[in-house]
Amino acid sequence: MSKLFTPIKFRGQTLKNRIFVAPMCQYSAMNSDGKPTDWHMVHLGSRAVGGAGLVMFEATAVTPEGRITPGCLGIWSDEHIEYFSRIADFISAQGSTPAIQLAHAGRKASHEAPWLGGKALDIHQGGWKIKGPSPIAYSSENPVPEELSHNEIHEVINSFVEAAIRSLKAKIKIIELHFAHGYLVCSFLSPLSNKRTDKYGGSFNNRIRLPIEIVDAVRNRIPEKTPLFARISSTEYADHGWNLEDSISFSKELKKRGVDLIDCSSGGNFDQQEMESFPGYQVSFASKIRTDAEIMTGAVGLITDPDQAEAILRNGQADVIFLARELLRNPYWPMYAEQFLEGTSNSFKDQYSSAVPFNES
Repeated sequence: MSKLFTPIKFRGQTLKNRIFVAPMCQYSAMNSDGKPTDWHMVHLGSRAVGGAGLVMFEATAVTPEGRITPGCLGIWSDEHIEYFSRIADFISAQGSTPAIQLAHAGRKASHEAPWLGGKALDIHQGGWKIKGPSPIAYSSENPVPEELSHNEIHEVINSFVEAAIRSLKAKIKIIELHFAHGYLVCSFLSPLSNKRTDKYGGSFNNRIRLPIEIVDAVRNRIPEKTPLFARISSTEYADHGWNLEDSISFSKELKKRGVDLIDCSSGGNFDQQEMESFPGYQVSFASKIRTDAEIMTGAVGLITDPDQAEAILRNGQADVIFLARELLRNPYWPMYAEQFLEGTSNSFKDQYSSAVPFNES
């Protein structure tokens, strides 16, 4: 059997294969209230029908102010639960495992959807005040955030906890915490965006304090059997910024506190980053963190070919493969990957059996 289609277990969850649908923002929530719609049912449901082992809801805000755009998903109230639950039920019914990425956009919040220009929105345009570790804007085109107070930091931590509890009530099986891409928690990690002089800024241990407190609080309130992932920016591609060695040390701390997998992305916190994209450009981060921090990792970023994905796993560079744009292009990629790697088509649903490759009868 190929490694890609070998089941993998995280605590109380066994996933049928190692193809994971990465969280991909759709900016299509209902009436700007954070509730998923039929779009999300079809978007996520089709990837479950397509055979992915894990299907993850996109970055889902733990507070209204934590959204990137007015169209982003949110789970800040109990009213959201039923809307997530119906989609989670469908994902599970296809044999896939539903997951969710919990997020707070921080200083990168309050923007238009990308196809509307992606510009920052002020209050008169339907936006809201943004918060960050320090009053430092992400770029010259972004407003300066207000510095979070200690009380506000504690409210953020509690919001992550409550969002995790609601996610489980919505029958979602795996929680991922979004600590990457320049959003709130990521901006606390970096010395370029965090200039605080209190216990949440300065030293490495102080800068990782917020995510550690979030992990501790969430892990303490969810069942032991529930897997907990964290997505990080392995490096921010900037002199004197967060780097791979920081990520290794951080991942060791996350493992101690009950995080089961590091989802290894990069960048997004420094607008002048010098990043070169090429096939599998982030795989080396997953490999190094997996080896040095001795924790399971997910590889993501321009992974498009079944042979490429299989080689990453067989070479011990990662434990799972997160696919994003390739699954936007082809929701049924797992079906074809299985046929290509194993010569079988078990991922094809009965309703699609007439389309199994080489079955032209």
